Amino acid sequence: MSDSDLASARKDLDKAYAHVRDLLADVEQAYQQVMRAGPEDDVEKLLGTLEDAVHKARTGGVLGSGANGHSRALKHYLELKV
Repeated sequence: MSDSDLASARKDLDKAYAHVRDLLADVEQAYQQVMRAGPEDDVEKLLGTLEDAVHKARTGGVLGSGANGHSRALKHYLELKV
């Protein structure tokens, strides 16, 4: 393991974390819509949107890796750091 391997792993970890944080902004927005809902709003649809946002944050959706990717990047980084 070289310092460049560790630096590369850290860069990947930071990138994965930033991606998750971006996805969490969508979760926050969907959550706020649920919380602002009133009796005449379609709460089931809003909860579905929230669920979709959480799922995407966890899995990354079709193209990303979300929190799962962050977990893999973190594990790799910590293995190299030891």
